[in-house]
Amino acid sequence: MLRRPAVSWALLGPLLWGCTLALQGGMLYPRESPSRERKELNGLWSFRADFSDNRHQGFEQQWYRRPLRESGPTLDMPVPSSFNDVGQDGQLRTFVGWVWYEREAALPRRWTQDPGTRVVLRIGSAHYYAIVWVNGVHVSEHEGGHLPFEADISKLVQTGMTASTAAGDVSDFYTLPVGIRTVDVTESQFLINGKPFYFHGVNKHEDSDIRGKGFDWPLLMKDFNLLRWLGANAFRTSHYPYAEEVMQLCDRYGIVVIDECPGVGITLPQSYGNVSLQHHLEVMEELVRRDKNHPAVVMWSVANEPTSNLEPAGYYFKTVIAHTKALDPTRPVTYVTNSNYAADMGAAYVDVLCVNSYYSWYHDYGHLEVIQLQLESQFENWHQTYQKPIIQSEYGAEAIAGLHQDPPLMFSEEYQRSLLQQYHLALDKKRKEYVVGELIWNFADFMTNQTPQRAVGNKKGIFTRQRQPKTAAFLLRDRYWKLANETRYHRSVVKSVFGKEPV
Repeated sequence: MLRRPAVSWALLGPLLWGCTLALQGGMLYPRESPSRERKELNGLWSFRADFSDNRHQGFEQQWYRRPLRESGPTLDMPVPSSFNDVGQDGQLRTFVGWVWYEREAALPRRWTQDPGTRVVLRIGSAHYYAIVWVNGVHVSEHEGGHLPFEADISKLVQTGMTASTAAGDVSDFYTLPVGIRTVDVTESQFLINGKPFYFHGVNKHEDSDIRGKGFDWPLLMKDFNLLRWLGANAFRTSHYPYAEEVMQLCDRYGIVVIDECPGVGITLPQSYGNVSLQHHLEVMEELVRRDKNHPAVVMWSVANEPTSNLEPAGYYFKTVIAHTKALDPTRPVTYVTNSNYAADMGAAYVDVLCVNSYYSWYHDYGHLEVIQLQLESQFENWHQTYQKPIIQSEYGAEAIAGLHQDPPLMFSEEYQRSLLQQYHLALDKKRKEYVVGELIWNFADFMTNQTPQRAVGNKKGIFTRQRQPKTAAFLLRDRYWKLANETRYHRSVVKSVFGKEPV
């Protein structure tokens, strides 16, 4: 087999494992047993493609001898994945050449201090020629994709760890990223670090083909790269808490989060009884306890589209909101309403009014000309009644990708784009007064139950379920980057100051 001087490669399923017996004969699949342990290295790695003319700058400058970030800009890259498909960079999409992956791993103490433990680094697959360094020391090379290879690194890690712990034993370490910021609300503004912040982003679902709601690193990084491509600075976890890894990435990238509990479907009168209320309070305790240390989280949402016009809703939401504020006095609290401003029993208790409306979609079908008047009236009525800032927390229209109609007709890409444009005209008037955000419904198409109103799921996404853009995505991209440039706080207003502390 010919050795290729410059080819792209991606790691699939790397792991470390320790065992007390040396492997004999062929390479065994790493299974845990009473004498064998394994440590998965899947997840986010630092990544850099060598775009130099000869694709050998990394070797010439010896990138493997120091942290990869010191050699130049890096990306977060999920492993396992194909790097070409994760990002939005056209150059990377077709790149052929050397790419570099790096991550740090903390090993169990027994692996590094017990000379009888054999530590093996195993690469499940790397395409097509791979070179591996550990602590700057070359340990292995492998040519050919799809098949695993491994290297015994026992002496290397045991020698390195002995030197680093010579100062004495430590019983336990835990590292916690730390972010510093403040959040405040006035009658007309949402303030982060004392500066007005305007939410321009999306509502999301944890949903994709095959995977469904299951967590998937390549999908997550694709979504975050699309958020950055859009110029979005925020999203709401509609309508449930997302995976903790999602929250960690929001901290890392400065994406502002409205963190919503699973309070969706609170519609029946019995839903406001004491049993439901007690459970709701417990859920909020669990959510706040889990996410309180994430600086990206700037507001709690206790429900989505409840029947807040019912009489018991007033006491119910007054209690839930007060309880949430007692759990966390540092963040505002809201719920997302689609009730009439004059009938909503719980709006008096929220800090920010989050209002959903679907003008010219669920009513006034096809009449785009009524949107501006209806939306401006909506905003004026809510603000005059409650004197609180408002977020347009949902709006949108369904569009079947590839369906085109001019003049625009419902379900065409042109209708979705035109509807958003009408909303934006009204939003631009009121965001200079008391409207503090807009979140499109939805980031991507998602699956639903079968009904006559759903053509294989909900098609309100600006991206398809496969994460390909519709016409509306380009409209929003132009708008969001314009908003970002106007405010100059795109992705930077919640910059996290990271540190590592023992706790």
